Amino acid sequence: MGKWTRRGFISAGVIAGGGLIVGVAIRPGNRASELSKHVTGEGETLLHTWVKLDSNNVVTAIVPHSEMGQGVGTALAQMLADELDADWSLVKFEEAPAISEFANYPMGKAMLLAGVDMPDFVVPTVDGVLIRTAQALDLQITGGSLSVRTTGAYGMRVAGAAVKEMLRIAAAQAWQVPVGQVVARDSQMIHEATGRSEPYSSFTAAAAEMTPPASPTLKTPDEFKIMGQHVQRHDLPSKVDGTATFALDVRVPNMLYATVKRAPTFGGGVDNIDDTLTRAIKGVVDVVRLPPAEFSALVGGFSSAESVAVVAEGYWQAKKGMDALNIQWRATENDAVSSDTIFAQFDRDISAAVDRQPDVSEGDLAASMANAAQVIEADYRVPFLAHTCMEPLNATAVVKDGFCEIWLGCQSPLSFRQAVADSLGFEVENVTLNNCFMGGGFGRKSRADYAIQAAQLAAKVGRPVQLIWSREEDVQQDFYRPAVQSRFRAALDEAGNLTAWENTYAGKMEPIEAPLIAYAVAAKEIGHVASPTHVPLGAWRSVDHSQHGFFTESFIDEVAVAAGQDPYEYRATRLKHLPRQLAVLRKAATEAQWDVPLAPGRGRGIALQECFGSIVAEVVEVTVKDGNLSVDRVVAVIDAGYAISPDGMKAQIESGIIYGLSAALYGEITIKDGAVAESNFHDYPSVRMSKAPVIETHIINSGETMGGAGEPGTPPIAPALANAIFNATGNRIRQLPIKNSTLNV
Repeated sequence: MGKWTRRGFISAGVIAGGGLIVGVAIRPGNRASELSKHVTGEGETLLHTWVKLDSNNVVTAIVPHSEMGQGVGTALAQMLADELDADWSLVKFEEAPAISEFANYPMGKAMLLAGVDMPDFVVPTVDGVLIRTAQALDLQITGGSLSVRTTGAYGMRVAGAAVKEMLRIAAAQAWQVPVGQVVARDSQMIHEATGRSEPYSSFTAAAAEMTPPASPTLKTPDEFKIMGQHVQRHDLPSKVDGTATFALDVRVPNMLYATVKRAPTFGGGVDNIDDTLTRAIKGVVDVVRLPPAEFSALVGGFSSAESVAVVAEGYWQAKKGMDALNIQWRATENDAVSSDTIFAQFDRDISAAVDRQPDVSEGDLAASMANAAQVIEADYRVPFLAHTCMEPLNATAVVKDGFCEIWLGCQSPLSFRQAVADSLGFEVENVTLNNCFMGGGFGRKSRADYAIQAAQLAAKVGRPVQLIWSREEDVQQDFYRPAVQSRFRAALDEAGNLTAWENTYAGKMEPIEAPLIAYAVAAKEIGHVASPTHVPLGAWRSVDHSQHGFFTESFIDEVAVAAGQDPYEYRATRLKHLPRQLAVLRKAATEAQWDVPLAPGRGRGIALQECFGSIVAEVVEVTVKDGNLSVDRVVAVIDAGYAISPDGMKAQIESGIIYGLSAALYGEITIKDGAVAESNFHDYPSVRMSKAPVIETHIINSGETMGGAGEPGTPPIAPALANAIFNATGNRIRQLPIKNSTLNV
C-alpha cells in the first residue's frame, strides 16, 4: 500500500466528524527494515522508527522536530533514554529526515486519541492508520509547545520502552534464561543470578528481526532516572565552538547569492523596473522577477505579492544591486490603509456587533448588568507584531535535471518540501530537503515563502543560489501577530463580587480558547466580530494567548481595583473551583513576597494564564522614577504537569518572558500607506541585557497531563507588567507598546 496523497486521504474520509475510521488501516509491523537506509550508516542498526543503536552501544534518538534553540532534541532523547534504561553518556539525537516515512504519527495520536483507552490488539491497527494520516498531512511540524507532550509522551517513551523489551527478549533467548530474569540497566543487559552482563549492542541483530510492541509498559514517575533531571544539552557544545551547521553555513560548488524585495504593499506587484545601474555592478549576475509565492500546507495557505531578486557572486554585490534598483510598484486598493484606519475599522465593527459570534455564553448577562451596583468598561488594543528571529530568513537551493536539493532551517520540513515541489512543478520525491539548526523560529519559519523563492531563483539562473533576506525585508514582509481590539464590561454587586463579564473583540484566531477566563462568574458573554485586513497574519509565540492574556488579566485587575480589593486575593477567591490554577497563583505570590510593602514609586503586578496544557503565573516588580520605567524582577511559576528537563523548562520560561517583554515595551508594527513602516532593530527594538530584569522561575510538578514550555511563559508578562505600572503610578495601560505611553522605557 503506497503513500496516500493528501487529496486521496481527504476523499477517503479518514477523519470525519471527529471519528477515526480504521477500516482502511494496515498494521505497520516492523518498519525498521524499510526505513533503515534513510538514517543508518556503517555499524548502525535501526530498531524502531525513532531509535537506532550502533556497534559502540551508542543510542540515537531520531527526532521528528526542528531544533531552533528550545532544546527539543535533548528533552525527547531524555524521554526515550529513560524508558530504554540507557546510559545517558551513550545517548545522542539527530533530526528525522524530511521524508514521509518519518511523518510524526505520535503527534497525531496525541491530538486525536489522548486519554482513549484502547485494547492492545487494536493499537497496531490504529498506529497504521495514524502513520498514513501523518504522511497525508505532511505532519512534521514544530510549534504549539507540542513536542514533549505529544511526540515525547506518545512516541519517544513508547519507542524506548519497546526497544528495551525487544533487547530483553533477545538477551533471554541468547542466554537461554526466562526473560523475567533479564534486567536492563545503563545500556547493559544483566542476568543477576549469574552476574552475566553484555551491552545492548550485542543483541541488535536479533532485536532487529522483531516487531516493536505497540503498547509496552511505561515507567511511573517514581521510576524515572533521566526524566526530571538536568542533563547537558546535546546541541549546545557545537553552537558554542562554532561547529554547528546553520543554513547560512551551507556552501555548495558554483554557488551564487541573492537577496529579494517584495512589493511593500501586501498583495502588490511590479509596474516597472529600471535595472541599468544594478546590472552594471561587478558581480551581479541577474535581476529576476518572482511571481507571488503560493502554497498550501498544514500551517496555512498563502498567496503573496510579486518580488524582485538580485543574484550575484556575493551577498554584498547582491545587496548593492538591490539598493541600486529603480522599481515602480503597482498601485493597489490598500495604498491608503494605515494603523489608524485599521483600528477605526475594529472599533466600528465591535460597536456594530454585526454577525457577532459567541465563544461562550453562560448565565443571564442582561439581568446581571441591570442589577449591578457598579459597571465598569474598558477598551484594550495591541498592534501587529513581527517575529524578528535573530537568524534572518535564508535558504540554499540546487535545481538540476528535474531534481531540487535545498538547505534551510524551518519548522515544518515535510510541508516545505511539498511547497517547493509544487512551486517547481516537481514530484515531491524529486525534492531533497536538509533541515538545519535555526536561530529562532517563533512561528515565522513555518511559512515556506523563502524556500520557494530560493528554489525558483536556482531554477531560473541555472546555478545553486543562497538566498538571504535583509533584516528590512524580514521586518516588512512577515506574517504578523494580529492586531486586536477588545472591549469589556463587568458588573459588580454591593460587596464587589464579580457578577457578569462581557467581552467582544475583533478578529478570531487560534487557539479558540484564548479569550476565555478561568475566574468564577455567574454570567459571561465572550464573542468576536470579523474585521479582516490586508495584512498577512501568522502564528507568533503563544499565538492569541499573548493578546488575550494582556486583555483579560489587565481587566480583571481593573475589576479588583473597582471592587476595592487586592488584585491577587480577588483572583484567588475566584479560582477556588480550580485548585491547580490557584496553587500556581499562590506560589507566585508567595515567592514574590506579595504582602511585603514596596517603597514609593515601586509596584507589583500579577497575571495568570493557562495555555498549551500548562499554567503560568507571573509577578512583575517595577520602579517608576521621574517618568522612567525600570522592570526590576519577574517571578514566574509554571505547572506543566511534569518537567522532563527542568533546566530547559526554566530557560524556555525566561526566553518567553524576554520575548513578551520586548513586545510589551517596544513591539509595534505600524501600517502607513498600506505598507509596514518599521524596518530594523533601530525602530523595532528588543530588550537589551542592560534592561533585562532578574527572572526567578519555579516549577510545580503536579503530576497532571504534561503541558508545553516554549510558549506559556509569554502571555502573562504584558499584563503583569501593566498591572505593576498601575500599582506604582495609578495609571492604567490599555494599549501596547508601553513606549507610546507617558513613560520612558
